[in-house]
Amino acid sequence: MSFSKDAKMQILKVPLKSKECKLAFMSGLLHASGEFDVVNKTMSYITDILDLYDFTNTIISELYGTSTELSIEEDMKIHKTRYFRITLPKEKTFQMLSDFGMINAEGEFLYNTVDENLFKDEESKKSFIKGVFLGCATSSIRISEKETEKTSSGYDIEFVSHSHKFLLELSSILTDFGIFPKIVQRKKHFVLYVKDSAKVSDLLAIVEAFDSVLTLQNELALREIRNKVNRQTNCLNANISKTVDASLKQVEAIQLISDTIGLESLPLELQEVALLRLANPEESLSELLKLSNIDLTKSGLNHRIKKILKIADNLKS
Repeated sequence: MSFSKDAKMQILKVPLKSKECKLAFMSGLLHASGEFDVVNKTMSYITDILDLYDFTNTIISELYGTSTELSIEEDMKIHKTRYFRITLPKEKTFQMLSDFGMINAEGEFLYNTVDENLFKDEESKKSFIKGVFLGCATSSIRISEKETEKTSSGYDIEFVSHSHKFLLELSSILTDFGIFPKIVQRKKHFVLYVKDSAKVSDLLAIVEAFDSVLTLQNELALREIRNKVNRQTNCLNANISKTVDASLKQVEAIQLISDTIGLESLPLELQEVALLRLANPEESLSELLKLSNIDLTKSGLNHRIKKILKIADNLKS
């Protein structure tokens, strides 16, 4: 299950608290994904979440004493998905749309305009966002199935709509909660998106997808741990590479001295170091000291090696 679909399933587990919240929720859902059939004068929406049918049908039943109609639309060839069309009861469609703030007194549809009269309090405003989330929210967030599995997706929630004006109004509502999204156009659609991981968590908390908040925070922690381990590993590998490169250079210098003037020409303290390096060509300076009885500090050993390198350089010139 995708991250966004999992969040949607969590939203559906939390009952709406009041009539105002239910009206605001339905308004958000239909603004986001509603389709009006002009010929049959019916309003419906399509979803791939069957549980949304039960959720909205309960709302319609409680508010209007009637029920919605469910039909199935297959799309197995292209998207390999089964979709469900939920249609509002025809005899009360216009009353409902009026209550949802989607038609005015003249009977004109207000697809692009959000009726602020729906927002009696903060909870009804959150319910509206829930409806929009269920109607058109998507996400590219990928959660690791295993702690060792590496994922590289970003942190985003996107709302896709044909209406730029509607997304501007949604943006204004989200701003009231401290979330400042951006809007871009992609071909024939407009996309409102939230990308910062902290703001994505805030948005998920607003729609009460709290398990998704915890999942996201856990993913952030796992990625940070993996990144830290990778940084440490890279640093260790870089240090090993430097040590090996330095050791090879020292061995080459000692070999040059041996082939030209002979190691016996070196002072005894340098001979000792040269033989120690030749016997342990891949060890670090610290390890060389552990392997020998030379009474030196790491700095002192490094000083003697530099003298050997200088003698080799002089022999090359």
